[in-house]
Amino acid sequence: MGNGFVLSAASLRVVTFLLSLLFSFQVLAEMPKGFSPFSISASRITTAEADVTDGPQTLQRDSWLLAAKARFALNRQWSIGVNLGYADLDYDWQQRGATLFDGDLNSWRQVRRYSAGLALSYRLDRHWMFMLAPKLQYASADTATASHAASYGVVTSGMYRFDNGNLLGLGLAYLNDISEVRTVPYLVVNWQINEAWRLGNPFTAGFTGPAGLELSYRLSPSIDFGLGTSKRTQRFLVENDNTTVEIDEWVSFLRAGWKMTPGLSLNAYAGYYFSGEMELSEISPDNAERIEKIENQGALALAVEYKF
Repeated sequence: MGNGFVLSAASLRVVTFLLSLLFSFQVLAEMPKGFSPFSISASRITTAEADVTDGPQTLQRDSWLLAAKARFALNRQWSIGVNLGYADLDYDWQQRGATLFDGDLNSWRQVRRYSAGLALSYRLDRHWMFMLAPKLQYASADTATASHAASYGVVTSGMYRFDNGNLLGLGLAYLNDISEVRTVPYLVVNWQINEAWRLGNPFTAGFTGPAGLELSYRLSPSIDFGLGTSKRTQRFLVENDNTTVEIDEWVSFLRAGWKMTPGLSLNAYAGYYFSGEMELSEISPDNAERIEKIENQGALALAVEYKF
């Protein structure tokens, strides 16, 4: 049915189930007073123009990321979270319609990503906590059919909370991505070094990579700054039901955050993408793979989140 986003009946049932959870668990909430179970967020990311394999082709990217999350306690030990996400990724090539990977693939102009997930947490005692989070994702370019671009996986972690409130743990993400299965270990950390300094995870582990690390400094109750880094991954379908492109790169960033109200926060980022690679993969008898290098480039981002 063209390049539109088409869900199978089974996938539609999964999404309907997640949406029903999002709005029906409020009656079970037992979170601490002042806790906001719902959040919505929007982010805009733009990168500088970068050469692809030393030119003459160049690439500039713009992205919109939207997310909705909810978290509720079922009892003193169990809690559940629901998250829904949408990403619109625009690829602006200098030579529109040009070919990549030595002529094996025509360039695309847009990638859309839809995601949904659950997060089930179990608190064993005052110190130990465990988490299991199944995930579903569709990611495809405008040159492919989204209904063939399904991925699924599960993220698990075990965390230990010290008497001073600091948290440390290890996690593992098993991801059955489009035409590839991979496992991604990651570190879980929320460490308050002193009243001003904190070490934590800036991202959520999943299809787009591990959680990363950020060192932040709180200047006042409403203003803070951060410095962080992480590996980022984008894998999406580009042709038929068996041709994918994966973009792997590292990103370092500086962040300035402003808590405008108890529920509304704004974060501005200045980032730098480096060691980027774009890999073409096909499920074929010879498992053909081609790689294009992406020049290092700067980036800017703005993110707003509202909790209620």
